[in-house]
Amino acid sequence: MNIVENIADAWQAMSLLELIGVLTGIVNVWLAAKQNIWTWPMGLISVAMYVLVFYEARLYADMGLNVFYFITSVYGWYLWLYGGQNHTERQVGRVGRRELSLLLGLAVLFTVGLGYFLHNFTNASLPYMDAATTAVSLVGYWMMAKKQLENWVVWLLVDIVYVGVYTYKELYLTSFLYLVFMLLCVKGYREWKKELHRPAARNVVAGAK
Repeated sequence: MNIVENIADAWQAMSLLELIGVLTGIVNVWLAAKQNIWTWPMGLISVAMYVLVFYEARLYADMGLNVFYFITSVYGWYLWLYGGQNHTERQVGRVGRRELSLLLGLAVLFTVGLGYFLHNFTNASLPYMDAATTAVSLVGYWMMAKKQLENWVVWLLVDIVYVGVYTYKELYLTSFLYLVFMLLCVKGYREWKKELHRPAARNVVAGAK
């Protein structure tokens, strides 16, 4: 009976962590779409919850991904505040072709290497899928930290896959979270694209004067 009770208590605890991760994750992405600096501290809470959730689900690459998110959220926080010219607030930009090619190439190598390791040396569930979504998420996160518009396209593509993975793993709250993320990706892309064209519009007005 004690074993059954312990399992039930563990399940309830993980469900609470997942719920906190879901709620803070939604707020995190919504704030990112609005370019609100509070997206980063909110993200720190969300990813901390998901380190524990993914450990329990044996999605070790996703667990490691969230450890990476936690550490680099501090970097993104700093970059958004002081990553612009003369240490001013960073503005929305675009990723260059060379950088994009490099990032995609690294993502492929990362997927193959991590997938092989997870498949052969751990009891990871869906090792290559886990590795691939992790690799693409790293690309998206890097682009988001640098305020590059295309990060929303990357997130949209990987979120579609995540919905299927988390549904399969019966992480239904997390699957719902990524459905919401997909909608927020569309919002974020539109908001950031408007911001991208605002400096050009101001320059046209200034030139006309």
